[in-house]
Amino acid sequence: MPKLKLPKPPVPDALVPRAKRPGTTGKTRPLDVAKESGISAIDWVDERTSLAGAARWMMFRKIPKGTNWFYTLGSATLFAFLSQTVTGVFLAMYYIPDTAGGAYESVRYITNEVFLGEFVRGMHKWGSSVMIILVMLHMARTFFFGAYKYPRELNWVIGVVLLILTYVMGFTGYLLPFDQRSYWATVVGVNINGTGPLVGPYLNDFMRAGPDFTQSTLARFYSIHMMLVPGILAALIGAHLYLVAKMGTTAPPWMKPEKKGDVDREGA
Repeated sequence: MPKLKLPKPPVPDALVPRAKRPGTTGKTRPLDVAKESGISAIDWVDERTSLAGAARWMMFRKIPKGTNWFYTLGSATLFAFLSQTVTGVFLAMYYIPDTAGGAYESVRYITNEVFLGEFVRGMHKWGSSVMIILVMLHMARTFFFGAYKYPRELNWVIGVVLLILTYVMGFTGYLLPFDQRSYWATVVGVNINGTGPLVGPYLNDFMRAGPDFTQSTLARFYSIHMMLVPGILAALIGAHLYLVAKMGTTAPPWMKPEKKGDVDREGA
């Protein structure tokens, strides 16, 4: 009996290469097919999410004349935060905050035995100091350039909260190795917070998770450092970037406004 030939299923339009431009010759290369498929996949996602408009609104913006390297401090701070996030996730894969001895041993294991563990831990350790310095420089640039004034007051308030949360991240992360230096430095820091008026004693008990430094203190610092503060930071950074894109960037204080042209004077 003759074999029954079934028609082949049609190729989806998203995977069909676009027509060549007039005048081009040669066969379609696999790289061209892959490129067109990637473009089609992005178009497919954009058709269902409409993210292209938001991305263009966020990235393609007018900037004032005189913009210089001082304006990159915010982007540098964002890069430091992303670096801390990535390295922190890798460290959390090996860190064990079950007991004080377990925390110390897990940090020792990361530093001495895990592949590139010392490098990742060093990036996270020194990256925290770099992030704090960048946040302070970014805030100083904003203040001296007058970017906190109307209509950007809300963004300035969010920036102040981000600065405080960055300090909280550095303070809570300092205890996690649970060696002698981190333990006694945290004891001093918590006791200083306890001297505050009214809320000081309550804040002291909250941070220690009780009257003394115990395993619960380590667990509380770890949960604040790993889950609570990063989530708030990410949300506030998103709001901060949205307001920057919406309100625009302020010009440097030494840039004077241009004079109106003859047409404007005649119209006035």
